[in-house]
Amino acid sequence: MRQSAVWVALALLASAAASGLATADVQPGDTVTKDNVEQVKELVSPGIEWCIQHGMVMQIVPYKKVEWNKVYREATERFGGQAKLSPDGRSISGHVAGLPFPDIDPNDPQIAQKVMWNYEYKPYLTDDDDLRNFDADTGAVNAKGQMQVERHFLLDHQRTLKYTARLEVDPKPELPNPDGVRSKRSLHPILEPFDLKGVGETSIRYLSPDRQDDTWLYMPSLRRVRRLSSAQRSDALFGQDTDTDSHGGYAGQIPWFDWKYLGEKEVLASFHAEAHPVKFCSGAGDFAFCDVWEKRKVYVVEGVPKLPQYAYGKRLLFIDKETFLIAYSDIADRSGQLWKVWINQWSFRKRATPTYGVEYPDEMPFRPSSVMVDVQASHATRAALPSAKYPGEQGWYFNQGSNAGLTEEFFSVAHLIEAGH
Repeated sequence: MRQSAVWVALALLASAAASGLATADVQPGDTVTKDNVEQVKELVSPGIEWCIQHGMVMQIVPYKKVEWNKVYREATERFGGQAKLSPDGRSISGHVAGLPFPDIDPNDPQIAQKVMWNYEYKPYLTDDDDLRNFDADTGAVNAKGQMQVERHFLLDHQRTLKYTARLEVDPKPELPNPDGVRSKRSLHPILEPFDLKGVGETSIRYLSPDRQDDTWLYMPSLRRVRRLSSAQRSDALFGQDTDTDSHGGYAGQIPWFDWKYLGEKEVLASFHAEAHPVKFCSGAGDFAFCDVWEKRKVYVVEGVPKLPQYAYGKRLLFIDKETFLIAYSDIADRSGQLWKVWINQWSFRKRATPTYGVEYPDEMPFRPSSVMVDVQASHATRAALPSAKYPGEQGWYFNQGSNAGLTEEFFSVAHLIEAGH
């Protein structure tokens, strides 16, 4: 099937699933490979199907419910229903904390926007997080489904600080916020490869739908800070396949897209990964992780960018109904052809492993890896979160505040430059 036809077929499949038509069957204990991919054709996106056809293996396990943490559940019970969506769907008001729209009505003309705002303030949204000591490989995927590594990246920190809807770290529910900030995020510094050592990126997102993100990229070799436009956030940098707006499945602003609800669907997704750190497939399919997958109910939402310079033509998000986390996202080019797929690997646990890591009172959303595959170029970028090069590293640290260096100063341009030297 041609790639443009694949995208149309997927939209029709989502509509069929919403109408209650039967889907393919797969049972716990089954193994899905390229030899039996037809068995799960209706349970995966075209992007995931491409990965299976090129060697990715799925071990099917029973569905397991993901419970919301206590403080988020209580906040939703207290504040749920107070949030109001603007007529154009570009902003919400009255939201304090918890899930903005607990009751999703499939007949609501604004359902797509409400699903996306629930994604923005999702149940597993932490006040802050710090991802440490992670790496990534990028390279071509050959005819045998094996990655030919072209570049290896090692990164020190990826940190996020939320200013609003805070539930764990004082001050709550909002940091002092005269500039109307929603969140700050920073990825710096890069440690390897040598020619990119010290490179970093930091960005500020605002609550106003009319205010674009402030995003800066520091290049030590040029001794300059470059400001990125919103459209440039969709550009892949440094020869790899990932762009800033695709982190986590979608990291752009909701007002930047026109959103369309395609229905509910049952899919296979990796939400209770067993390996920590990640284990990538061996041989064919080594561009992706090999771990356990389960059936999950998702909302399927299509986004079309409003910015004419934006690299992508469409994003198709598969948003888990329990957690509002993205299982994976297919991305089309401007002609409507399938271009890329982002895959998340989730693992909900109180502690990274039984033998090490901070122990949390509730299960937390560890993400052992993420993968971006360019199916048109047969090229992929796989990230290990954390890197296996650091034994005993839990990778993800949640709600640690200043104890983990998550202060406002870390997200400044001055710190970006200082850390890059």
